[in-house]
Amino acid sequence: MDLRFLGHAAVALSDGDTTVLIDPFLTGNPKAAARADELDATTILLTHGHADHIGDSAAIAKRTGAPVLAIVELAGELAEEGIETVGFNLGGTVATEWGSAKLVPAWHTSTTPNGTVNTPAGLLVDFKGTTVYHVGDTCLFSDLQLVGRNRAIDIALVPIGGFYTMDRHDAVEAVRLIGATTVVPVHYDTFPAIATDPQAFRADVEAQTDAKVVVLAPGETLTA
Repeated sequence: MDLRFLGHAAVALSDGDTTVLIDPFLTGNPKAAARADELDATTILLTHGHADHIGDSAAIAKRTGAPVLAIVELAGELAEEGIETVGFNLGGTVATEWGSAKLVPAWHTSTTPNGTVNTPAGLLVDFKGTTVYHVGDTCLFSDLQLVGRNRAIDIALVPIGGFYTMDRHDAVEAVRLIGATTVVPVHYDTFPAIATDPQAFRADVEAQTDAKVVVLAPGETLTA
């Protein structure tokens, strides 16, 4: 599996035949590594409905026919645009031809640009046998330790920018709670308010935990 960091909190998981996009915020993203019309998608997954996460989901879904999997209120709004959606809720798992996606808690807020209030979440994704945990936009909270209690997490995508989410210091404790083998920092440096030092985060995590941190520039890929 290739995990391509698209900038901000957007990633693509792909094995060459299947591509899963998570939070594809590209248009208006100063760090975007691709344009929305350049990306293929088998499935689109959303953590929540803020503009910097829902992003180009509708446009990509309409062009590619990819279904959008999201928490029920957000899926309902997108369905009104004629998009195929699957609306589920916290604790729920949707099985797919490439694996599965489970919604897990995240502490944040969320209202779409159109005014739909929706509950933020993290995504625990099984992509053809590789488990990827997109933590979503969240502060530090103790229940992060429960997500991987009964399954090994191969890669965790952890926000570190602060201001809107946990900062890089709290994110070190989050990594300890999550227990992932590999950690990729996200949701930082896109805007001045969330500027931080990912290399300092890497050094702290690797000094204090057994996790390996891979810092990806937008457009770079991690192969797992």
